Amino acid sequence: MSLILYPVKVISHRLTGRKLNVVYPVVESLPHPEVQRKINEAILTEVRAMLRAQDYPANPDTEVTGYYEIKTNERGVLSLSLFSYAYSGGAHGITLQRSLTFAIQTGEKYSLKDLFKPETDYIRIVNRQIEEQIMARQIPLLEEFKTIRPDQDFYIADKALVVYFQLYELTAYVYGFTYFPLSVYSLQPYIREDGPLGTMIY
Repeated sequence: MSLILYPVKVISHRLTGRKLNVVYPVVESLPHPEVQRKINEAILTEVRAMLRAQDYPANPDTEVTGYYEIKTNERGVLSLSLFSYAYSGGAHGITLQRSLTFAIQTGEKYSLKDLFKPETDYIRIVNRQIEEQIMARQIPLLEEFKTIRPDQDFYIADKALVVYFQLYELTAYVYGFTYFPLSVYSLQPYIREDGPLGTMIY
């Protein structure tokens, strides 16, 4: 395979139906069709999983709109967030955010543990930085922060790993999603040099 380091072409597609209007990203013009198919299938699978999580179309009263944001598209790394807002009545709806990070060269989808060297206690390392930020930023928690999940939500933006929590997961609804940007330089001793965070450093 030829090395792909340039930004990839991303276009918007729309998923529509009864009370449904979701815009999602599609990767185009990759030199390797199998890699392109792998990435696009992973994105669409996540979009559909979010709809099911919001009880669409099982609940006929649920109305869903969705969009996406590209967080990183450089150096062979594509990191993005999908947003889905569902309203079924009541005071307000609920928004989900899911993020996906890919190696454009292979189509590999990274989980949080994949960013770090094998056997690294990445949960403890990330927890420590989150705890420091909670104190420094005086974030009002619904309950005491204990730990991230092994598969905690994250994306990569510029030279930071951004770990985040869903609505109600850590703070009250009014505060929205709670984001914790962790500098790649603060994580440098622990990250995989051949992974997406290592790519952001060098």
